[in-house]
Amino acid sequence: MAKTQARARPIRAKTINPKPGVPIVRALDRGIALLRAFDRAKPRQTLTELANSAGLDKGTARRLLHTLERAGLIDHDELSGLYSLDVGVLELASSVETGRELREIAAPYMSELTERTGTTAYLWVYHEGTALCVERVRASIQNVQAAWFTVGSRTTLNCGAGPRTLLGFITPEQLKFALSLELPKKTPVSQTNPKLLAREASAIRERGWELAIDDFVVGLAALGMPIYDRQERLVGSVSITTLTAQLVKEGKPRHLDLLKKTADEIGFRVLRD
Repeated sequence: MAKTQARARPIRAKTINPKPGVPIVRALDRGIALLRAFDRAKPRQTLTELANSAGLDKGTARRLLHTLERAGLIDHDELSGLYSLDVGVLELASSVETGRELREIAAPYMSELTERTGTTAYLWVYHEGTALCVERVRASIQNVQAAWFTVGSRTTLNCGAGPRTLLGFITPEQLKFALSLELPKKTPVSQTNPKLLAREASAIRERGWELAIDDFVVGLAALGMPIYDRQERLVGSVSITTLTAQLVKEGKPRHLDLLKKTADEIGFRVLRD
């Protein structure tokens, strides 16, 4: 089995127009740009790389990184000269409310799903036109090297079963915004045409689930299912992924009933005002 690898570009925060009479703190804005320069593809970077990513000169970048290091948000390896995010970022992340309740409810169901199917399970929520990964239970897949999504990673809705499931079930306003973003072509079969994606979103909604093959990593397939709460409101999606031959049989997805049962069980336990 050939080894495959995918590398995703980071998605930047949306641009918000400054409020009248409330100026932007330039130093803080630059520091945030340095923090956002890190991604799972390049978790450790040189001063030059970070300065270039943030659009800063090296002197300014060095001073800001030193300040962030003192705050426990950046780690600097003196021997290699490389910078990386420090545990302070995890401490901040632990306070994030988005997806927390859903993640805590879904975790045991996802663990059981992974154990029974031998696949990697993901939990996604819609966030600013993208899919935000809020939980992952990984299964070992031999002979595959891929940049697996981690909790907190975001991706556009044109690729992958979990994100594309959201594409099919979000509101028309959310769909319009999601399709206005830059849609990367991760593999030769990735769909990036907004008009065609809008049609595919309708088909996903009508079918009730999504099977994605080779559109995120060649050789892998994924199956996604929406999660609804007891008031029939969309709260996210759950997906499983593995080698295509292990998930697809005679053109049809395996584990569809089990994934539907898992999504229903998670959704039934979600309590929302």
